[in-house]
Amino acid sequence: MTATDRSIELIQAAAQAAADKLAHDVIAYDVSDVLSITDAFLLASAPNDRQVKSIVDEIEERLLKDLGVKPVRREGDRDARWVLLDYVDIVVHVQHSEERVFYALERLWKDCPEIELPADAVATRGKAEAHAQAQAAAGDADGDFS
Repeated sequence: MTATDRSIELIQAAAQAAADKLAHDVIAYDVSDVLSITDAFLLASAPNDRQVKSIVDEIEERLLKDLGVKPVRREGDRDARWVLLDYVDIVVHVQHSEERVFYALERLWKDCPEIELPADAVATRGKAEAHAQAQAAAGDADGDFS
């Protein structure tokens, strides 16, 4: 079994929305062969809680406006470290960069096929690492060697 056309349409719209709000490392997996509860996962991250919330809000707004769907469940809003949007056909995970590294969801789903995403979303790959290096360099420039 593979992800349905509707699931892929939702994933691509959510990925574009995430990229438009400057998400890092957007990637999607077709998990339909290993899970019966959903077809696909979208993973995205951001370097701070405020941006996580902004990305989640944009995804939710875009999918409602463009495709007429609302999540059946939204979890993790309070801390905005890992917010999950469950659309039944797809599940969107937007994580703070630290949670993304710690939980390493990509490792869990690496054997599942990736879903092709819009070019803007693909261009986000490696942004988290580049951001971390820039922050480290800025800290070194300020004399902060911790």
